[in-house]
Amino acid sequence: MAKQPEDNRTADLVPTTYAYLRVSTDAQDVDNQRHGLLEYANQMGFSGLVFVEDSVTGKTPWQTRKVGTLLLETCQRGDTVLFAEISRMARSTLQVLEIIKHCVEQGINVHITKNRMVLDGSLQSKITATVLGLAAEIEREFISMRTKEALAKRKADGVTLGRPRGQAVKIKLDDHAQAIQDYLDKGIGKRDIARLLDVSPSTLYDYIARRGVTAKRPTDD
Repeated sequence: MAKQPEDNRTADLVPTTYAYLRVSTDAQDVDNQRHGLLEYANQMGFSGLVFVEDSVTGKTPWQTRKVGTLLLETCQRGDTVLFAEISRMARSTLQVLEIIKHCVEQGINVHITKNRMVLDGSLQSKITATVLGLAAEIEREFISMRTKEALAKRKADGVTLGRPRGQAVKIKLDDHAQAIQDYLDKGIGKRDIARLLDVSPSTLYDYIARRGVTAKRPTDD
């Protein structure tokens, strides 16, 4: 079972390994992220993994997220922090580099498990982190651009975007049109018809009004 983060640690304690998860609304993504971190930790011989979950968007400055609390307050020199991907650290290249710079200065080891990369402050690791962070940022821009272009094309082609305005072409009781007509023709009250169809009276009234349904003879409500 994963340990809980400890705020007060003495210098003689064994360095702690933290696993940072930026939690998504997609449960499968979170499970995959957790599984990948555990698998990497086992392969690298890290034990007593401490999970830190953060549900705030990566666009928020890292210092104000849980990763900021972890790196600025909890972690001590010699500790290790595992991230599943560069994009889990932050959503911009600048923030990624700020995190790496802080960790290098404070002697905190950073591992990017998906890329099996250790960021240790060397020139090579900084270049790699910059390229990966920039690639992720560019890809997000491309996705946004492609989405906007697709929407613009659909609009130019005359496709109505969003939920159609006005009343629906088909409504709930259309499948019972003949039954409703028969009930009305037999003089059955509208409230009784609603009970027979297991719908609310207002639903039936709306259907009759919109479809202009009339009985061959008056009915009582």
